[in-house]
Amino acid sequence: MEHRDYVVVAFIFLCGIILIYYVFKYYNKPKIQQDNMNISREEALDVLHRKVHFFDSLSAEDQEKFLQRGQYFLSATKISAEKGVVLTNEDKVLIAASATIPLIHYDNWAYKNLTEVLVYPDSFTEKFDTEEGERNILGMVGDGALNHKMIISIGALRAGFNKNPEGNTAIHEFVHLIDKADGETDGVPEYLIPKELVQPWLQEMHRTIRQIRTGHSDIRDYAATNEGEFLAVTSEYFFKKPKMLQKDHPRLYSLLDEIYGNQVQPDNQTIG
Repeated sequence: MEHRDYVVVAFIFLCGIILIYYVFKYYNKPKIQQDNMNISREEALDVLHRKVHFFDSLSAEDQEKFLQRGQYFLSATKISAEKGVVLTNEDKVLIAASATIPLIHYDNWAYKNLTEVLVYPDSFTEKFDTEEGERNILGMVGDGALNHKMIISIGALRAGFNKNPEGNTAIHEFVHLIDKADGETDGVPEYLIPKELVQPWLQEMHRTIRQIRTGHSDIRDYAATNEGEFLAVTSEYFFKKPKMLQKDHPRLYSLLDEIYGNQVQPDNQTIG
């Protein structure tokens, strides 16, 4: 091999090393979402204290962690107003709070399977129509062209934090993202659940689904659609009304408490 050939090979090798360095340095590094960065600490705290009772139930240390985690979510996740929605900073804080509530005790977690939240003005169809057809969807995690995106109705988002709401659609969808992070939306969030808990959780999940389908449970019917919906619906219940869940479904409460890091005090009535 001539000297010139050695130089060419060395140059290509060097370029390869530089390329690998930049890929490892910047791959999956979230782009700072400047549109979300005009929310001050004081404004976020005001929303959390007024709207998110779960936040007030935390210790001062965990409140600070909650605030930091929410700020990180806002810095890394694009939030887009769609189809004429007027989106406020309060709405953005509520979205960040919904993402943070299930994971407050998991310091190393980030929603790597989410880049954007699309906020719609109303319920929508499976084809994302907000004006015609059977518009009964309040939120969903996207697939295909909408992979890494979440869609939520602004009304459902706000209603989830009203006093004594029936559910919390935003938390429901974020639980789907947590479940989906291991590649399958199957009701078993492998990144959270300890291995020794998988079999007891599956047994309790399938037992409760049978009860729902035969009309012997007060948990809403939608939880029996499939395992993924069961996790999302019962997680809403767990964060919404932990004391009631502990009383009526002690085994289910105990398992969810372990999955989410023993974080919910049953005296806390709601997250809204």
